[in-house]
Amino acid sequence: MKWPFLPQLTFWRYGVEKKYRLRRNKDFQYTYKKGRSLGHPLLVLIYRKTRNADIRIGYSVTKKFGNAVQRNQIKRQLREILRLQLPELKQGCDIIFIVRREAKGASYKSLEEAVNQLLKRAKLVKQGETHT
Repeated sequence: MKWPFLPQLTFWRYGVEKKYRLRRNKDFQYTYKKGRSLGHPLLVLIYRKTRNADIRIGYSVTKKFGNAVQRNQIKRQLREILRLQLPELKQGCDIIFIVRREAKGASYKSLEEAVNQLLKRAKLVKQGETHT
């Protein structure tokens, strides 16, 4: 049997393109140093304006949060929340979401509300658009 043997598995299509990912340690450190931060009981948002036209998003979860499975699960949830938000976000900034330990038992809905609140407070959402 040849790959792909399950053509109905389409979840690979719904990822975020590489140009929207903040990946290099240098970029993370520069955003931490020069960016502005906003807090929420579940998350911290650090952002800075850039000259680049694209928006890049990174995620940080401390090892104190839990094992690798728990850390990866919360990052997947945040990636999905922000994948849906991406068309509504203003371009030209780098964003880092830092997950607090209090988010350990949080539901998807409460994470989504936290992300929405932080993005609105940072004024990173285009005028008149919100995702619910």
